[in-house]
Amino acid sequence: MRMYDLILKKRNGEELTSEEINYFIENYTNSNIPDYQASALLMAIYFQKMNKRETADLTMAMAHSGDVLDLSAIDGIKVDKHSTGGVGDTTTLILGPMVAALGIPVAKMSGRGLGHTGGTIDKLEAFKGFSVEMSEEDFIENVNKIKLVVGGQTGNLAPADKKIYALRDVTATVDNISLIASSIMSKKIASGADCIVLDVKVGEGAFMKNKESAFELAEEMVAIGKSVGRNTVAVISDMDQPLGLAIGNALEVKEAIDTLKGEGPEDLYELCLTLGSHMVVLAGKAKDDKEARDMLIETVKSGRALEKLKEFVKAQGGDESSIDDTEKLSKAEFIIPVKADKDGFIRKIHAEKIGIIAAELGAGRATKEDIIDLSVGIVLAKKRGEQVNKGDVLAYVHANDKEKGEKVVGGILNNYEIASEFSNDIPLVYGIVR
Repeated sequence: MRMYDLILKKRNGEELTSEEINYFIENYTNSNIPDYQASALLMAIYFQKMNKRETADLTMAMAHSGDVLDLSAIDGIKVDKHSTGGVGDTTTLILGPMVAALGIPVAKMSGRGLGHTGGTIDKLEAFKGFSVEMSEEDFIENVNKIKLVVGGQTGNLAPADKKIYALRDVTATVDNISLIASSIMSKKIASGADCIVLDVKVGEGAFMKNKESAFELAEEMVAIGKSVGRNTVAVISDMDQPLGLAIGNALEVKEAIDTLKGEGPEDLYELCLTLGSHMVVLAGKAKDDKEARDMLIETVKSGRALEKLKEFVKAQGGDESSIDDTEKLSKAEFIIPVKADKDGFIRKIHAEKIGIIAAELGAGRATKEDIIDLSVGIVLAKKRGEQVNKGDVLAYVHANDKEKGEKVVGGILNNYEIASEFSNDIPLVYGIVR
């Protein structure tokens, strides 16, 4: 088999066989295929696309290019959740304890963030002492014992995806549904979950900018899950404004704690109930979404979800006392208000640009080597549709450098659109793909 023939075949719009896809993934992972040939094939795929069978084969080849976690020693149906990313997305920290409080095992592998704010691991490290480093035996024991673990992704989890994504990133071949879907699903499948709930974000602050492309991606990933025997559901949700109010690591952790106390932002709580209800149904603990939703609400009202968060943080070495006393979480030295410069209704908040400003404060990374400041970020005081008067506080900047904090105030104000009228035609959830 020659790489030249695979490139020619796909360039001409023909299907690649399972054997050809496996050949490419195995040999590129092992550095037997040069970048220039891999780039040529990716560009051919970009233009000629892949069908559902090819996409599923590519996903499984990447999933099996390294370690595949065996979670068979964990009791019950393992359910995982994945978000395609956005601004202020703290759902894992809320969903995990809610679902685990119902006795459903949640065994998550997460990474660190590149971009607006940290990843789930960075946020959890706002709890002093929290660690994601553990042996596979401890990982499984923790899930069986408390039903919730978040571990760091091993360097050998879907290594083919890491190599291919790095190449796509510099060859303008990122934006292809088959390549995006296989990249996400290969890591989820290698992580060993039985069922997967996907939160596919759509809007200005998301990778998918319009609902048509979001639904296309969701349908592709659900089809992959089905074809490889993983029950998969996708929720298409709004990211045209930040989710919740907090953008920044310790700030988002505090917001997650508030939500588990029943005091969080309405949109964040509602999305967690929607995602969580599908996790509960897939795990076989409820007959339908409504029953599952009621069960999740009860975990919050009774305090069981909050207690589960404490149990989880303590089990991974974190200081669980900061859940009762959030003043113990990292705090920025300066809090600077951003005030409205006119009367009207908030028509739009430019989510991506607000996220970039949070990263400039130190809440996110531009490169893997960057060190995140867990305490900084932005907390919104007003969101889309709310009426404001000139001088009302729109948001608060949390900064450790006063000059830097004051400098971004204008940028935040410029990314709030205030109009004389407002019509909200953007739903929190666009639809479900099963």
